[in-house]
This record gives sequence, structure tokens and C-alpha cells, in this order.
Amino acid sequence: MGTSIVTVLVSLLLLTGAAFSQTITLSPTIGPPTTTVEVSGSGFSPMAAITISFGANSVPATADGSGAFSNVAIQAPASALPGPETVGAAPTTGTGAQATFTVYTDWRQFGFAPNHSGFNPYENELSPTSVGQLALLWYSFPGYSNAFSAAAVVNGVIYAGTYSYADSDVCAFDTSTGSQLWTFETGARVYSSPAVANGVVYSGSDDHKVYALDATTGTKVWSYTTGGNVTSSPVVTNGKVFVGSWDGNLYAFDASTGEKLWNYTTGNSVASSPAVENGVVYIGSEDNNVYAIEASTGAKLWNYTTGGGQASPAVVNGVVYTGSGEGNVYALNAKSGALLWSYATGGGNTGSPAVANGMVYINSASGTLYALNANTGTVQWTFASGFGFVPPVVANGVVYTSSYQTAYAFNALTGVMLWSFPTHIPVNSSPTVANGKLYVSLGGVLYAFGLPR
Repeated sequence: MGTSIVTVLVSLLLLTGAAFSQTITLSPTIGPPTTTVEVSGSGFSPMAAITISFGANSVPATADGSGAFSNVAIQAPASALPGPETVGAAPTTGTGAQATFTVYTDWRQFGFAPNHSGFNPYENELSPTSVGQLALLWYSFPGYSNAFSAAAVVNGVIYAGTYSYADSDVCAFDTSTGSQLWTFETGARVYSSPAVANGVVYSGSDDHKVYALDATTGTKVWSYTTGGNVTSSPVVTNGKVFVGSWDGNLYAFDASTGEKLWNYTTGNSVASSPAVENGVVYIGSEDNNVYAIEASTGAKLWNYTTGGGQASPAVVNGVVYTGSGEGNVYALNAKSGALLWSYATGGGNTGSPAVANGMVYINSASGTLYALNANTGTVQWTFASGFGFVPPVVANGVVYTSSYQTAYAFNALTGVMLWSFPTHIPVNSSPTVANGKLYVSLGGVLYAFGLPR
């Protein structure tokens, strides 16, 4: 008799799944396309077959005897555009539950990632077919005379350094409107591009200091005084901050406390921004060397001597790519420092490279943007338009860069110009591509470009 009653009750539960209060939770709830999301749910019929969906992606799940399931992994589609997306969990019969995952393609520090590749692999809204439609959305930086700092874009906020004759600030702006959210005044010019991690903004200043600021309010969390200007852009990874100073040192700090962990002294000033990959910090010095430094201890692993001061390196697929003061582009083995190839651009300094999809993109004082084969250094295409040292960036098959008076977008494979915007004022900072928008600092003005809505 008891067994029959239990059977009837279970049958009733299976037939009345719609009466359950079904809910799902996501972890994480925000991230770029291709993020792996773990979905947990409750309130479903016991042992119910469930389909979890995220855009075109779907995975099966089965509820347990209590009608719950946990930590079922599904990937955010690579095609998911920035903004809210729905994740659903639906049983074979009855209603299901939904939760929201917010997609972003943020740009969190100079060069996009700690390896400073200059490549945003998640951007999927701007493309070679759509970038020609870019239009000016807004501009900001009221009252400032210049900006050499590339912007970081995180959680709907833009962070950049700037200066005027009266003020030198790290600033935060709303990405939707360009309205200024906060400013933090330093003691001198801010050339350093901010890095943002775990709710903190890190930047250097010509007042010799490295700053950590609360990303929401702009209040100082900590600062450290070096022996020289800090034009180097900090890199933040694994709870540590690495940055160079004109006092000739590469510094490592605890990201939370600002405690100095170690410093490595080169033979001249360090304006280059460090890149970090596989536990090694790579940086250039005005002593004409590229250095590989162990990230945990500050011990030198190798150095390579060139004919000029070094630009900021990028490290991709076991190779260090960098420009130098004598006009050459170098590719070095990341483990040994051995020269793999070099290319002479034909004049003056070369800037910092961007590396993506087997190509190296770099500007030269010769007035030319070069696209080189990353394995051999052979030229794939060039574009001459009076470029300076502005580091190019790459996203979704498009190369973005600027001359002194024009912002450009090129097809990354062919070099065909897809878009340009005449600025008529100097462009000194590397562009930023995030969440379907292009941000460029032109003189003392921050411009935001996007597709028409």
C-alpha cells in the first residue's frame, strides 16, 4: 500500500512540473564571448530532462530527486554581442527558467592583455564589413590640452590619463555619454595608460609615482614613489603590478597593498611598458636592451642588445616582438632571447607592435605602417600616411591606428583602408576597441565612435 502511494505521488509530481517555482543561477554572470558559464537550478520536477540554452549553444542536464541540478557548463557563443543575453533552462514538458548573462569585450589595460599583444580576440561587432559605418558618438576631456594615454574600458567606464597646464589627472568617463565620472589629480603629466583589475585603476605619473585608485570613486588606494618619471603603463596579472620608471628600474608591487616585491635595475631609463607571459616579464630600456625578468623573483633570465632604446614589447606564441630606436623590428625567442629575425623599417624609431593571426603590425618614424609575417618578418603590406609612434591595435580582422591628424581602420589581411576620420589635431595615443566602439584620444579630446543604431 505504501509503495503504491509513493508511486502515485511521484507521478503527480512529474505531471505537475509547471507548478514548481523554477529558478536558475549563473556563475559568472558577466564576461566576454566564449566564457564558460556554470548553470545551477532548482524547482524542477524530480529527474526531469532539461535543456540549457545560451543563444545557439545548448547542453543537456538532468534534475536530481529534489528537482535540482548544479554546475552544468555552457559556453557563451562567440557571436554574442555586448549587452544582456538570456540563458534558459527548459524541461521537456512544462515551463522553464531564465537568467541574464552580460556580455562584454572590455579592454582592461595597455595592449589589451598582460602579454600586450594589442589584440582584442572577443570583439565581434566591428568588422571589415561594418567598420566603414563608424560615426562619432560623443567627445570629452573638457579643459585638457593633451592626452598620450590609451584608454582602458571596463564595466561601462573609460579610464585615461591626461594633462593641461593647470591639471594632470587620471579620469573616468561614462561610455554611453562621455560624461566625466571622477578625476584624480596627480602632481605632473600622465602619459601612462591605466590598467584596471579587481575594481582598482593603476597608473603612473611624471610626479615619479605609481598610483592605485578605486575604480568607482577615484580615491587613492595606495601610491609608491620611484626615483623618476613613470610614463610606463602598468601591467596587472596574478595579483602583481609591474611597471618601469625613468630611474632605470622595473618594479613589481603587490596589487592590493602597494608593497614593493622587488626591482630590477637596468642601465638607463625605462619608458617601455612591460609585458608578462608564462611567469616572465619582458621590458625594454633606454640602455638599448630588451630584458626578460623572472616575475616571481626579479632575477634576470636574459637580455638582447639592439641599436637603440626599446619600445614596449608584445609576447605571442613564444616570441617577443619589439621596435627600437634605430628603426628595426625584432623577433626574439621568449625563452632564450635568441634573434629569430629583424626588419629595418628605413627610418627612425619604431613603435610598439600589435600581433594577431600570424601578423605583426607596427608604425615607424619613416611614416609607414607595416604588416609583417610574424614567423619570417617579410612584409605583407604597408601604408604610408605620416604615422608617428602610435601603437596600432587589432580586433576582428581590422587594424586601427592614427597619423598625426587622422584616425584609420584597415583590413588586417590586405591593408585596404576601410575608414578614416580627419582630426586636424595631433593623435598621440593608441586607440582602444571595446564593446563595438572605437575610442581615440585626439589632442586633449577623447572621441568615441560607434555604429549607427
